[in-house]
Amino acid sequence: MGNSIIASPNQFEQDQEIWLSLKQAIARSSGFQRWLTEQSVETQESLDLQVRRYLKETLATLAY
Repeated sequence: MGNSIIASPNQFEQDQEIWLSLKQAIARSSGFQRWLTEQSVETQESLDLQVRRYLKETLATLAY
């Protein structure tokens, strides 16, 4: 029988809870706080978008 990936109804909620927890931990980190002060980030930009930008830029830097 082949493997199929079907998310359970609760999987999305669990994923959302994990992302919320990670996002909060990242936002409290010194690296994120330093990055935030160095950026000209719109204050109206959501924390979600700020964390995503931070992660994207950090990973791009590490990949370089």
